Amino acid sequence: MIAQSFARDIYSKGVNAVNENDPLSKCLEFFKTEKPQALAVVDAKGNYVGVITRRWILRSKLDPAVTKVKSLMKSAPKISPDYVISKIAKLMIESGIRQLPVFENEQLLGFVTDEDVISAAVNQEWGKGKVSSVMTRAPYTIDTNRSVGAVMNLFREQGFSHVPVMDNGQVVGIISIRDILERIFQPNERQTTGDRMGEKIETFNIPAKSIMNSPIIAVDANANLREAEQKMQKYNISCLAATLHDRLVGIITKLDFLEPISQSETITPQLTIQFGVKATRITKDQEDFMINEFDAFTRKYQEAFQAGTLFVYIKTHGTSNTRETPFVHCRLQFRTAKGTFVSSGESWGVEATFKTALDRMDRRLLRSKELAYNPRYAKDYLHRMGLPEEEL
Repeated sequence: MIAQSFARDIYSKGVNAVNENDPLSKCLEFFKTEKPQALAVVDAKGNYVGVITRRWILRSKLDPAVTKVKSLMKSAPKISPDYVISKIAKLMIESGIRQLPVFENEQLLGFVTDEDVISAAVNQEWGKGKVSSVMTRAPYTIDTNRSVGAVMNLFREQGFSHVPVMDNGQVVGIISIRDILERIFQPNERQTTGDRMGEKIETFNIPAKSIMNSPIIAVDANANLREAEQKMQKYNISCLAATLHDRLVGIITKLDFLEPISQSETITPQLTIQFGVKATRITKDQEDFMINEFDAFTRKYQEAFQAGTLFVYIKTHGTSNTRETPFVHCRLQFRTAKGTFVSSGESWGVEATFKTALDRMDRRLLRSKELAYNPRYAKDYLHRMGLPEEEL
């Protein structure tokens, strides 16, 4: 159980601010010299209007010399000093923003970051728990000779931002979306010698091993959470490979910490749902549809899992020329005491994509070792697969 620390005990005091009409280059100078986690954005009258981070600027690929701050700033949820860390973690997940402004009587005091929240949690009894209790098991991997383009497709299709790199069954490195942004897009590399001098290198075709971080920074799956958090702090990274007997068994990211922290206030065992939405807007009808589908899911699995949270991460990839319905990616992460299960789906429209991802989660649970030997669920699995019950 996680004791509830408060924002007033963990936030970083003091604020660096930029004007909404300043160029992004001014932000980059601040991040380089002052190294803040986030910058507050103010209007011409000095009133707070939003927040901006270095990562958003890099991911935008916009020219920082001519692009104004207001084009990339976001309106982060405001918190007060008496917010508990479980509520803060939940807001971070739901908003997709990991740096939240702390206000008291309309005065901006500072920011609370995901690192502040995680540190507060692992320095309690909860921090003695094992890495294996929160890590993402059996993560997707990619071979050293696969292209950077293949890595980008994997990030887009699966909705995550880190992938371990393998060579002959051994993990030899890791690639993050930040590596691609900083090494491929910022700056654009050009050849300087030979017949093709000055031409842009075909960067998407270069092998993953050329941009991976190596040697791998790993943590034993049986190590405690506090040790994992300390390694992240020491190396200034947001993802660790989790190993057992030198074999990759999972990865642990800051999000893997935040998800259980956000649920630490839950008193009675139950299955709950939590949304994280990016680059799209969910209507009330769409949210009601997903909650109704989850209610049916809950009735089916409440007895088997007792307690858990289905984290729903949704983002859009824009619309086509022929239809207004957005192309949506949905990733589901179902965290329970019996393990973590992951599925995803891509389709046109929020409802169809969520239904696809939830159906895949349903099939994954039915064939999992936790349910495979329970006759009730095994019968359902055989029915879905079109197999006779004699297979039991």
